[in-house]
Amino acid sequence: MIRLFNVYYPIRTLVLLIGEALIVWTSFLLGAWIILREDCYLVLYVEGGFLNILVLTALVLLCSHCFDLYDTTRLNPKGEIYVRLLLVLAVVALGLGIVSYIRPNLLLGALHPEHTPYRSGSSAVGLFILIFALFGWRLGFAWLVQLPILVERVYVLGTGERAQRLVQGLRQNPEIGVEIASWTGKMEGAVTRESVAAHLMEVVHKQNVRHVIVAMPDRRAGTIPMPELLNLRMQGIKIEEAATWLEKISGKIELENLYPSWLVFGEGFRRNSIVRAVRRAISVIISLIGLIVALPLFPFIILAIRLDSKGPIFYTQTRVGKGGRWFKVVKFRTMRQDAEAASGPRWAGDNDPRVTRVGKFLRASRLDEIPQMWCVLKGDMAFVGPRPERPEFIKLLSKEIPYYGVRHMVRPGLTGWAQVKYKYGSTVEDAREKLQYDLFYIKNVSIGLDLLIMFQTIKTVLLGRGAQ
Repeated sequence: MIRLFNVYYPIRTLVLLIGEALIVWTSFLLGAWIILREDCYLVLYVEGGFLNILVLTALVLLCSHCFDLYDTTRLNPKGEIYVRLLLVLAVVALGLGIVSYIRPNLLLGALHPEHTPYRSGSSAVGLFILIFALFGWRLGFAWLVQLPILVERVYVLGTGERAQRLVQGLRQNPEIGVEIASWTGKMEGAVTRESVAAHLMEVVHKQNVRHVIVAMPDRRAGTIPMPELLNLRMQGIKIEEAATWLEKISGKIELENLYPSWLVFGEGFRRNSIVRAVRRAISVIISLIGLIVALPLFPFIILAIRLDSKGPIFYTQTRVGKGGRWFKVVKFRTMRQDAEAASGPRWAGDNDPRVTRVGKFLRASRLDEIPQMWCVLKGDMAFVGPRPERPEFIKLLSKEIPYYGVRHMVRPGLTGWAQVKYKYGSTVEDAREKLQYDLFYIKNVSIGLDLLIMFQTIKTVLLGRGAQ
């Protein structure tokens, strides 16, 4: 796997994405050459044709991402891939058709003095070529990923629940390109240091294993074959700890087997003043733009809330921010005015009777979150970060969940890694699960990761996934 923006990506996925980008670019370039012929150079280099093709390429890749064509965990039957490819191409074709009707001058070759509808058809021809090119690429990619260069054979050293979780995770994520040659759990007979060492060395030498992942539950138990691992390391075989791979696979840091020393000495959890300043600037700019763009919606939202139920338009609530500092969060009211009069503070659940009719729509569309951009501008929140929690729940969760206070190392956010990776939670167990994603974010926080989360948030909102 390759690490980009402090997130691990399978090599296969990157090969798929880069190959698809080149194919899309080339298809539209061929379409321009076929239609424009002798004017192709002028259109591409003088009239900004390359920029036009770049926008089309980005549009196709963006649509493919929205249809989960780069997420193999969401694609089950092989035929589903090609159905979704057709849907992507149909959306792009529809977009081109709308542009040709409303603003035909934006099409490739439309600025040429001898412009005709025929000349504007280069994008359509490129799209026609792309149909066959993409289908051929996906078929070829299915063969390509079977090549040894994209398949890594590993041995999992361990027999406990952690090792089983790792083996299962690797097998359920074939896009990672890892094949389990064997693991200690497949051994026959008693598990001793000698038997584990013999099994490890036999598999490594007979099955061309170049990677060993150590998933022993307790290194002090005396069963880990340290001399043999050192010997393999000296032979150029990569030796890694299971925590690293579990983090790569899941995008979270598991609380099991997590010790304070790992938080103190482990990689990550560092703060760079320049990165902090840039992240803050990005949060302010995006929030300011978001408030300006959303401002025309305010009268309609306010009117809908006023007509639907009695009570204030805005709802303020105390939340815990960076360093444990309390602040007031502002949202459009989505519940009855007396929602917690009888029950006291409690999480919102599915089909919560306290939520009003308009509130259900505002929550589903995330429009109730818009006023929180003011909290970002004030500095109480960031655009990206852990979800801010109420003090009443913080007290409970800190007792039930270890390391819960670590999430207060950074500003809370409007959106975050946990929000785009996990559903909305209303239990202690949900909070525990989301903390593992928050720890991953805090460990790997970066500008690139923030931008990735923002991009994923748009997809989450459009498709109705993630937190509410």
